[in-house]
Amino acid sequence: MDYGICLHSVIPVRVEPSHKSEMITQVLFGELYRINEKENDWVKIQLLLDDYQGWINILQMSVINEQEFLRLSDAETSISSDLVQLLTCENTQSMIPLVIGSSLPAYDDFRISINKSVYLFDGQVSASTLNGETHGHELILNIRQQIIEDAKLLLNAPYLWGGRSPFGIDCSGFVQIIFKLQGLKLLRDASQQATQGEIISLLAEAMPGDLAFFDDADGNITHVGMLIDAQRIIHCSGHVRIDALDHEGIYNLNLQKYTHKLRLIKRII
Repeated sequence: MDYGICLHSVIPVRVEPSHKSEMITQVLFGELYRINEKENDWVKIQLLLDDYQGWINILQMSVINEQEFLRLSDAETSISSDLVQLLTCENTQSMIPLVIGSSLPAYDDFRISINKSVYLFDGQVSASTLNGETHGHELILNIRQQIIEDAKLLLNAPYLWGGRSPFGIDCSGFVQIIFKLQGLKLLRDASQQATQGEIISLLAEAMPGDLAFFDDADGNITHVGMLIDAQRIIHCSGHVRIDALDHEGIYNLNLQKYTHKLRLIKRII
């Protein structure tokens, strides 16, 4: 099996091996993937973060060997928490803009090493704060508050199907990136994310940072957002915005109507 890592700001991942095909997600700098298939100028990858699969163009692929893949995947990974910040490749003295949520595997003393290249980064980073361990109530509350503050950084980011960056993001990509900043792995699509965490029966029992899921007329979960409190939600619909929430769903004050029907609430942390 071949392995790869994203060494660009953002790489589009498509349903089919074609530039005309629908973009279903994006790979951010430092994210690792397995290469499962090759077809002409395209490779089908499987992302390590969420097992999502799709096609990227071979010109945007950066191959690493298994030993390097294991070293980077086993290392503690810091996450870029600036909305946008520059990273410098020491070997070439070229710069790469990193968007919030980009990965910095084995980040140490402002640098990371990938293959034989060294990258320098002195922006703000967040390290994994949970790592699946048991933590105290006060720490959990602090993390919940940080998640809300991180989410607000993306206010007004435009909606883009399959997007995961401040320049275009979808509803599930939005919550995935925000939770990634705290070392929490969410799956990619809203319907997949709805299978994670603990069900909260009543909106009145919800806490800041809980996820709310919404369904369509056929009962399919098609939207997700994050609660700021029991009356407000931050989500991406047209752009990242804050709207009112009640037991029926999301009420858009601008449109003066309900736009999404509430299906369930899940607690990830």
